[in-house]
Amino acid sequence: MKNERDLKLAVLIDADNVPYANVKEMFEEIAKYGTPTFKRIYADWTKPTVSGWKKVLLENAITPIQQYSYSSGKNASDSALIIDAMDILYTGKVDGFCIVSSDSDFTRLATRLREAGMKVIGIGEKKTLTPFITACDKFIYIEILKPKRQPSEENNTSQTATSTKTPETQPLNKVDTGIIRLFTDSITDLADEDGWAYLGDLGSLMMKKKPDFDSRNYGFSKLLPLIKSTNRFEVDERESGKANVKHIYIRKITQTAPVAPIQKPVNKRKPAKRQNNKQIPPP
Repeated sequence: MKNERDLKLAVLIDADNVPYANVKEMFEEIAKYGTPTFKRIYADWTKPTVSGWKKVLLENAITPIQQYSYSSGKNASDSALIIDAMDILYTGKVDGFCIVSSDSDFTRLATRLREAGMKVIGIGEKKTLTPFITACDKFIYIEILKPKRQPSEENNTSQTATSTKTPETQPLNKVDTGIIRLFTDSITDLADEDGWAYLGDLGSLMMKKKPDFDSRNYGFSKLLPLIKSTNRFEVDERESGKANVKHIYIRKITQTAPVAPIQKPVNKRKPAKRQNNKQIPPP
């Protein structure tokens, strides 16, 4: 199979349903999964509500597609995006699609692209409905892509605040029983005879079960610190034979009841019968 970083991706953006503030960080995130070959954005550019996109389009070389709204209350740009996606699919020039929108109307499009063997990545806000999220191979929330503040900026804004202790990203979700159960079930599915599961396989399986799973949603930059924070799993770092490279395995903590010490039976001796020392008087 082709390496994910070599995948050619078509990035299609719905300008009416995503903000333009974090577009730079969004393309940096897309670069982790492949190379954007098509970069198109759809909107009615005569509306003043999308005027903020102009500078962003020039900086990131995104091609704007004009789609007039034929009637009020209807979003015609959605149809234009879907038609272009199918045209690009039939050209055979891409290996996957990145649909940037918080609109669940693209659920059927994502499903159809996956049926054609395409990798589908969704990017949208936290308000995105579940059907569109589950229709994608991977879904990323825009809120976790906000640029990290530099230490100098933090010192200028607050001299007394202990900013070093705050997480890098404001967590969107809490580590609840649902995510603990997802960890537990996934480890069970992958575990060997001793109960150990490889961390890389664990992350891949969890993403298949929950497309919007990302450790950054919980305030952690990597999966391993998230797992350690739960205090429910054992971590084993094994040497791989290469410098600074270790294989990490995860196992559920087995809680066994303490074995009670064996108590020896106490021999209870019956008290000896007292002999009657009374002298019998002679007759």
